Amino acid sequence: MQFLHSYKWAILFCFVLTRLQLYGQIDKEYNFDRIADSIYISETEEIKGRDKVLHAEPLYIDLIRDLGARKGEKEWNVGFGLIDNQQYDSYETLVEYEWAPIDRLGLEIELPFTFYYANKENGTGDVPSSKLNGLKLAAQWSFFVSEKMSTSMAIGYLHEFELIPFSNYGKERLFSGNIYNPFFVAAKRWGQNWHTLLYTGPQIEQHFGSESMHTNWQINSNVHYMIPGTRNFIGVELNKEFQAQDFDMTIRPQMRLGISDNLLIGIVVGIPVKREKERFSSFLRVIYEPGHKK
Repeated sequence: MQFLHSYKWAILFCFVLTRLQLYGQIDKEYNFDRIADSIYISETEEIKGRDKVLHAEPLYIDLIRDLGARKGEKEWNVGFGLIDNQQYDSYETLVEYEWAPIDRLGLEIELPFTFYYANKENGTGDVPSSKLNGLKLAAQWSFFVSEKMSTSMAIGYLHEFELIPFSNYGKERLFSGNIYNPFFVAAKRWGQNWHTLLYTGPQIEQHFGSESMHTNWQINSNVHYMIPGTRNFIGVELNKEFQAQDFDMTIRPQMRLGISDNLLIGIVVGIPVKREKERFSSFLRVIYEPGHKK
């Protein structure tokens, strides 16, 4: 019996020792991740020049350059998307270029295309005509950047010159209307890995044919977790739209992967809360930063 009693204590001692070694290993890994995070954050925030806070940028409705952009920064984006509508499928693609001519000012030019195809459920029903949606020009000014508070805020304006479908080229005037979109952005990093961001503003549509004006409000809230020591993140966008007595929201889980120092890929899935017009969607964004340095 005494032998069994001693044996039990030996097993207990070995178990406790193993636990302590495991916790020690976890603590070392945790400290390593914190060091890696600090190094990566410092690469963004401690470069000579005006203050800049590292924020995770949403992938579907992205920003006009980083918040607190520094002069000389630039970026190419190419996007591909698929939306499963009730009666037809739409394929989206975009090409955009954004740059910072001076500190804290970001500019952007974007060409978004949409191609429509009937799905099996629609048969021979009406399908919109494919087109270059318009020419988008945008500017964003970061008026508040605090490294101490890990917070940035900006105001901006996006203007889209809407274009007619490809099938109507040569039959009517090229531009069909304007979209006016002033917006406000606020972002905060919590600790080293958690990021939140709010992007909101009215979108005013003007159609030349009817001279009508239509307004809806967009409120896009975002939460992201940046993987320790990397530029990769996982997160979610909540894209909300208010108009008259209608409300629509699409939940967009997403992830960003760093392929190389200046090349990233973003993957987004769209899940509408109400399937009034569209069902599930997907979106892929390829981000290239020429001249990006470690």
